[in-house]
Amino acid sequence: MSRGIILKLVSPALLASALLYSTASLPMTLAQESGIASVYAYSGEETANGETASPDSFTAAHRTLPFGTLVRVTNDLTGSWVVVRINDRGPFVDGRIIDLTPAGADAIGSDGLAHVSLQVLGRSG
Repeated sequence: MSRGIILKLVSPALLASALLYSTASLPMTLAQESGIASVYAYSGEETANGETASPDSFTAAHRTLPFGTLVRVTNDLTGSWVVVRINDRGPFVDGRIIDLTPAGADAIGSDGLAHVSLQVLGRSG
C-alpha cells in the first residue's frame, strides 16, 4: 500500500487530534526566559498551589508556568544553577521573572536580586 493511500484512510480530525496530542506531550526543554530573580520567604503560609511554604525548599513562584514545572535557574554572573519546582505565583514586581526561596537563591549565590536565565526542564511527578 502506498503512503498516499494510507493518508487518505486517516480522517483529518483524527490526524489533527494525533498531532495535537503529540505536540502537547513533548517535554518542555527548549523554553527559556531571562531577567531578574528575587528572593522571597514566608514560612508556614500557603502557596498558590496549596502547599505549605518553606524557605528551605527548592521551590519558586512564576507568573505563568504550570505548578509542578521544573526549572533550571542559572545565575548569569556566576554560572551557578539550581533546579526548582514551581509551586506559587509571582513575582508581582515589574521587571522580575521568578521568586526563589532563600534555599534556591543561596544555591545560585544570591541574597537579593540576580540576573538569571530560566530553562524549563519538564514536570515533576
